[in-house]
Amino acid sequence: MEMSISMSGDTLLPITLHHWNLVMKSPCPEVPLHPVVSSAETELRIKRITGKLDQLIPPRPFTHMNTTTSAAHSTATILHPRDAYCRGDRLDVVLEGRDHLGRRKEYGGDFLRARMSSPALKAGASGNVTDYNNGTYLVSFTLFWEGWVSLSLLLIHPSEGASALWRARNQGYDRVIFTGQFASGTSHVDTDCALVLNSSTELCEYLDAQDQEAFYCVRPPHMPCAALTHMHSKNKDVSYLSKQEWSLFERSNVGVEIMEKNVISVSKCNRKTVPVKKKCKFGMTSTIPGGHVWKETWNPVSCSLAPIKMKECLTGKFVYLMGDSTVRQWMEYFKNSINTLKSVDLHESGKFQHQLAVDLDKNINIQWQKHGYPLIGSLTYSVKEIEYIARVIDRTGGEKNTVIVISLGQHFRPFPIDVFIRRALNVHKAVQRLLLRSPDTMVIIKAENIREMHGDVERFSDFHGYVQYLALKEIFQDLNVGLIDAWDITIAYGTKSVHPPQSVVRNEVNILLNYIC
Repeated sequence: MEMSISMSGDTLLPITLHHWNLVMKSPCPEVPLHPVVSSAETELRIKRITGKLDQLIPPRPFTHMNTTTSAAHSTATILHPRDAYCRGDRLDVVLEGRDHLGRRKEYGGDFLRARMSSPALKAGASGNVTDYNNGTYLVSFTLFWEGWVSLSLLLIHPSEGASALWRARNQGYDRVIFTGQFASGTSHVDTDCALVLNSSTELCEYLDAQDQEAFYCVRPPHMPCAALTHMHSKNKDVSYLSKQEWSLFERSNVGVEIMEKNVISVSKCNRKTVPVKKKCKFGMTSTIPGGHVWKETWNPVSCSLAPIKMKECLTGKFVYLMGDSTVRQWMEYFKNSINTLKSVDLHESGKFQHQLAVDLDKNINIQWQKHGYPLIGSLTYSVKEIEYIARVIDRTGGEKNTVIVISLGQHFRPFPIDVFIRRALNVHKAVQRLLLRSPDTMVIIKAENIREMHGDVERFSDFHGYVQYLALKEIFQDLNVGLIDAWDITIAYGTKSVHPPQSVVRNEVNILLNYIC
């Protein structure tokens, strides 16, 4: 299907979309220095998806700041402006990109974020951006509510910056360095670990044999590879951006407002009552934007969210939350919201520890566990219980009361895109196997959150997250799974935080409850 490039408020270029128990293995004398090659079919799909993304983000050589897109010089003009607008109307804005010398841009690819909001009403929604690839863009807003509405169009990165980030991302695996702790009796030894290790010393290979995904550590002398117990990471002082390119990512050049002081008035206009929408369920068509926030409550476009009594809904259910800390927030929300849920001490420590909470009377079982490598964390975490999500799914029997929620993305942003695509494809294959043997199992994919805009752009820019968001939607579109579009939701809320506030988590969990009950 032909999809707009904006996907919940951001923009790149047009793209056509067609139709996740670590096995420890003793190292051989010569361990591969590059990621293990998986099946030919997987490699072909990785190549195809990466090729599409390459077309989406063509090289834009950066010669001078003056030739890049300027928010101050670009113009955003409301089409057919009126003194007042009606609720439900579409409002279109034409953006004409210009460089710092005021000259028209002749190509697109700027990374933009469109949003409308009414802070007094605690309301917000993303806008839809269409890139005409000639320096002009159409920005469309659906006027969901009445009142004074502010329009915003941010230039997150100019096309030259997006191109530089894409090139730099796919050049190296060493922006983050991992330190593995090996234990033998009372002695501990730290060594370097990574997805790729260019080392002449003997390596330990931690291999997922089925999907051929691997992680490596330098083997300490006189210690077995199975002695690896803990891990932490830190950012390495390495960059694949030139000094000149770095000027594009100075704080003052990231997330600059193009539409200054654009406030409009929206009225009800005595329109007919909006028809009642069906309750949200699996398989419903997603829209751009997917909904809006009003009084801190998420309202989808194509369906309605019913108030669900959480404890009654979860009675008799086994909920697996798998992935990163953004879905661990759901675990904390469940524990805080159901006072009869009791945490089970699994004798682990740290923020990445496996969590389990149960209500024996209501037969509710909820657990969260981290995904497999790469797992970025400055605090030391245990790796003895690390599993790839695909293996957890493979050993899950599944049935109508089993709910699986998967969240991948944030920890993959600093690494070449093939790492993320390969992981997502392997999870897709495991979900496919699960739904074949147990079609009643409910599987929900939680998309990434937007995050802090000005921190560590080369590693964690939302540009990287957006590319992964596009890839994830393509990979899972052929399966009967639910999508919780946290990308669109967090843009609508305007959170700009990798860990959004409780009101966002509450609404994401409410979507889940509507899917499963």
